[in-house]
Amino acid sequence: MLTGHGDPGLMPAYKGFLGSVEYSAADGVLHGRLICIRDLVTYEGVNHEGLETAFHQAVDDYLEFCAAERRKPA
Repeated sequence: MLTGHGDPGLMPAYKGFLGSVEYSAADGVLHGRLICIRDLVTYEGVNHEGLETAFHQAVDDYLEFCAAERRKPA
């Protein structure tokens, strides 16, 4: 679900990761970042579906990166 920001019940969740959702009026895009991790992982989309797809891809890419670096996601 990608409907808000701040309330954990409204944040996107995928594979145990949570993300934020923000809107940039200047750019006309939705964007966010994975939260509760030390690394900076961001994503963006022009609509709900695009943001959700980008969020899932960001999580998958982050997990692949951590596996390649042989470190635990944190």
